[in-house]
Amino acid sequence: MKKILMIGTGGTIASKQTENGLAPGLTPNDILACIPQVKHVCEVETLQVCNIDSTNVTPEHWKLMVEAVEKHYDAYDGFVICHGTDTLAYTAAALSYMIQNSPKPIVVTGAQKPINMDVTDAKTNLLDSFIYAADDDSEDVSIVFDGKVIIGTRAKKERAKSYNAFSSINFPYPAVIQDGQVIRYIPPVRHKGEVRFYHDMKDSVYVLKLVPGMRSGVLTQILEQYDCVVIESFGVGGLPDSITAEVYEGMKKWKKEGKLIVMTTQVVSEGSNMTVYEVGKKVKQDFDLLEAYDMTLEATITKLMWLMAQPAKDYEEIKKRFYRMINHDILFAGFREDK
Repeated sequence: MKKILMIGTGGTIASKQTENGLAPGLTPNDILACIPQVKHVCEVETLQVCNIDSTNVTPEHWKLMVEAVEKHYDAYDGFVICHGTDTLAYTAAALSYMIQNSPKPIVVTGAQKPINMDVTDAKTNLLDSFIYAADDDSEDVSIVFDGKVIIGTRAKKERAKSYNAFSSINFPYPAVIQDGQVIRYIPPVRHKGEVRFYHDMKDSVYVLKLVPGMRSGVLTQILEQYDCVVIESFGVGGLPDSITAEVYEGMKKWKKEGKLIVMTTQVVSEGSNMTVYEVGKKVKQDFDLLEAYDMTLEATITKLMWLMAQPAKDYEEIKKRFYRMINHDILFAGFREDK
């Protein structure tokens, strides 16, 4: 039998009802006791690194999770992390960058309802996660939720209440869990190098969502406080005239200060391509802007946090690293620098 370490972080799956609403209160052992059938799947030991609502998750909590996996990596065949759903996609993406080339699976899961409720999705999600973590072909960081496996960099929470809360964005589900079995649609790609752990994330990243009629000056104010701004543009990507002049006036200064501007889209599926329209093509060419293309917003943000914490000699090196595919996070090969 495979030996799996379950890591508790809190979230709805571990919550109890209080006078002020649901709040994390169950230990990993409490949670595990709700699925006694897991003893037929694998051996499980537990560890708790925090017990919080996932709204309160920060890069410091990601560091705790990474340290827990690294410390116990040789002693276990896989890991299951119980997490709140609200920031679960961010955590799965962050862990994909902080734990790379792992031949052992790191599965992130959670639930829309606490595991001690009579009607809940938690028991199925947790048992499915152990089934997947104990499978010989599982590797790297993934989410298991509602019977589906989602690559860690490709998830987005699209439903606030329903059990099918998460979707895989711009990438197929590599597997599903049905009747206690892992059914794979995509075979695993075995890693050539050793597993690598990273512990630093720079949280100086801000998201600016464009709205029609946005006033100029906002981007300048943000870059006084943050080192990187991800601009969520409309459609395939571009800048409205109201802030284009601001970009042209400030870009030389911002680049000299080491600031980064990354373009993405508010549209969930199919990704950006700033070269399609005049409002995007000229500014991208003039300033060699980074563009997220088919990456999720969660992956874009956490990849930038990871990148900015790594030493780089110049902008070209940052650009090359940003476009390097990690755990299937970017697929537009025609735009990637490593192709």
